[in-house]
This record gives sequence, structure tokens and C-alpha cells, in this order.
Amino acid sequence: MEEVKRLKRELILKAKLFEYYQDTMAFPNGNEAVWDHLEHKGAAAIVPVQADGTILMVRQYRNSAGRETLEIPAGGLESKDEPTLDAALRELEEETGYKAGKAEYLVSTLAAPAYCSEKVDIYVAMDLIPSRQHLDENEFVELESHTVDALCEKIFAGEICDSKTVAAILAYARKYHV
Repeated sequence: MEEVKRLKRELILKAKLFEYYQDTMAFPNGNEAVWDHLEHKGAAAIVPVQADGTILMVRQYRNSAGRETLEIPAGGLESKDEPTLDAALRELEEETGYKAGKAEYLVSTLAAPAYCSEKVDIYVAMDLIPSRQHLDENEFVELESHTVDALCEKIFAGEICDSKTVAAILAYARKYHV
């Protein structure tokens, strides 16, 4: 495939979670187009596996979806340089009130690669140790526990559609739950 080149990047809006740019792109056939681009610091997520093998999930209202979603714990990086494992472990404790005795890398996702740079590194947390939730002042989550099979059923029934959670549960099921 011939190379596509960015000729210009113009900052349109700097928001709390991302920066919105318009990129002027040049194509091998000589055409040009303006593409939208959201620059994101990145995020991390974690699959908390309890001693009985069930997965600890968080249910919370998501404004852009206009409804509650069932997800694995996750959050944005504090800076582009923050190690994603550190962020995943922080989010685990903040949202669930547990620390991981052991954690390992599982998979990475690109949330919406057509227009956003957000990459989410996903880990698995095992040997959970009770700690304390540290929710943000406007963060309201309910904790739920589900079997891997039940979560897979919820994915294929369309009840779980958050992309990082779908990828994480299916990757976990394939790697650990065969």
C-alpha cells in the first residue's frame, strides 16, 4: 500500500480528556482530505479475578451511551508517560476496593482507530486483597460478580458492548478459561 501523509494538523479544541485536531491528509492518487483526530493520553483496564474464578465488574452510568454499562475497571492515564500497569492497579483499587496480589498483561485495544488515538492496555488481576474504594466525587459504581461464561453470554446477547470489556473478557476466556 502506498503511503498516506499528514500535511497539516490544526488544534481545534483542547478538552479535559482529549485534544481535537483536524488533519489535512495527502493520498497516493494526489487527492487531499481533512480528517478529524482525537488525541488521547491512553488508558488502562483490568480483569479482577476473584478466588472463586468469578470476575468483579463495575456497573456505572455512561453519559455518551445514555445508559448504565457493565465494564471491567478502567481509567485514563494521568500522563502519556504513566506506566499502564500502574494506572490499571490504581483503577482496580479506586473502583473495586481491592488490590492485586498478582497482575499480568492480557491484551491491548484501540478504542476507535478511525479518529482517536486512545489505546487501552488490559491486565488480569489475581490474588485480590481487600482494600478500600477511592471513587471520584462524581463517580458512582455498583460492584457485581459474574462467571466468565455468564459474561460471554452477556456479550453475545448485546448486554455488554463496551469494546475494552468485550475484548478483555473474550481474551481472558480464551487464555485462562479454555
